[in-house]
Amino acid sequence: MVIKQRTQAETRIAAAIAEAETRTSGEIFCVLAGSVSSYRDVSLTWAAAAALLLPLVLIPLGFEPAWVPGFSGGWEAGHLAARDITVGHALAAYALLQAGLFLLTFLLTSIPAVRRLATPRRIRTARVRRAALQQFLAHGIHVTESRTGVLLFACMADHQVEVIADEGIHARVDQAVWADAAEALALGLKRGDAADGFEAAIRLTGAVLAEHFPPGQRNHNELDDRLVVI
Repeated sequence: MVIKQRTQAETRIAAAIAEAETRTSGEIFCVLAGSVSSYRDVSLTWAAAAALLLPLVLIPLGFEPAWVPGFSGGWEAGHLAARDITVGHALAAYALLQAGLFLLTFLLTSIPAVRRLATPRRIRTARVRRAALQQFLAHGIHVTESRTGVLLFACMADHQVEVIADEGIHARVDQAVWADAAEALALGLKRGDAADGFEAAIRLTGAVLAEHFPPGQRNHNELDDRLVVI
């Protein structure tokens, strides 16, 4: 059932691209990404910060090895020779506490919903944009004859979209137009209907391309009319 729905969505998007391109010499290309990064480095950063900083809060409270399960023997020696053992136990308990906090924080921030909240928006935006640029170059959108290719890119995991227009069309169009296309795509994804979002963005993009780049005598298709899912 899922495969059938995906096929139907891809068919709808391909048809929308083909229809839009009948009125323009420009090219529209669509990519839907499940995710663009594991953000493992973000989880590691949070884990390291928690392991280094949180145990410091316990020091003013008089941290003792007995606070850590397994480090309390019940009896304590009171003579001078026992101090080295006590200090060693304290350091070992502190290190064990740090290791536990590191592992707990890493596992917690590896949960997709938590990871998205823990990852600064600027990092997610930068990585989605980088992934979109990679797709823009990988599919040759930048080498169309008149440099009029437009990429519509969406990332499901990060809930972000990118619209990248090549220099031939970018210089002629107000940036608000691309913002409208991105918003249309985002709204469709928010409703859980990726095909509808892409279709709306394609219509807006196609109208802009048709206005500035009407079809020529050789209106050949330079890019495949399809949705690429990665």
